[in-house]
Amino acid sequence: MKAPLERKNRRIGKLVMRTLDAFLARHSTIPNTPFLHQAAFPWVPALEAQTEPIRAELNQVAQRPADIPTFHEMSPDQARISTDDNWRTFVFRLFGRRIEDNCRRCPSTAKALDGVPGLQNAWFSILAPGYHIPPHRGPTKAVVRCHLGLAIPAQPEQCWIRVGEQTRHWRQGSCLLFDDTYEHEVRNDTAEARVVLFIDVDRPLDAIGERCRRMVLALLRTSSYVKRPLANLERWNRRLRPAGQDQLC
Repeated sequence: MKAPLERKNRRIGKLVMRTLDAFLARHSTIPNTPFLHQAAFPWVPALEAQTEPIRAELNQVAQRPADIPTFHEMSPDQARISTDDNWRTFVFRLFGRRIEDNCRRCPSTAKALDGVPGLQNAWFSILAPGYHIPPHRGPTKAVVRCHLGLAIPAQPEQCWIRVGEQTRHWRQGSCLLFDDTYEHEVRNDTAEARVVLFIDVDRPLDAIGERCRRMVLALLRTSSYVKRPLANLERWNRRLRPAGQDQLC
């Protein structure tokens, strides 16, 4: 009985979130378009300026791919769009919670992320050659998605993201901002991995929208959608820690 009840609760939760999304859209101070202009986010140039030290830390982490969980190992809710070892995620923040083990391993990246206001989620998103992430939607319009290009295949036209009816390609060292509540998909038809620094930041809202955002994020943080990945990340990193080393909170 538990599984059917969980599916029912999930359907109800999605309906509630879509209703709240419509409210947030009305109180957004930026356009409700699939892709968004960098000018609305003053922190973007400072983050882009840190591309090289961030990429250097990515290269160190990527030397041990087996130590990086796949998206569905971190979050079982992503099993439909993440299969085998095609999509790995090295997480720094998860709905505001700082993952200290990973921040210690990448201090320059952690410092750069500390300079991003309203940061909710952040991780290295490592997409295998030839992989297709099928169409899906993000959970809430309370945040805006940003991808900073860190390792972009030499044939960018064969590596793309579609958001709504619009398609874009990543550029090395450049931020691509979009609203992930639109249906979106990613395809990497190259022989190279595509890696971005994947972050979610607070959507600019008016005062009424801001109160709604706080409620939405509080609801998400109490849900299995967030609690399960946090628990999985703690178990994963505990296994990798040197004997006798406890996590610093």
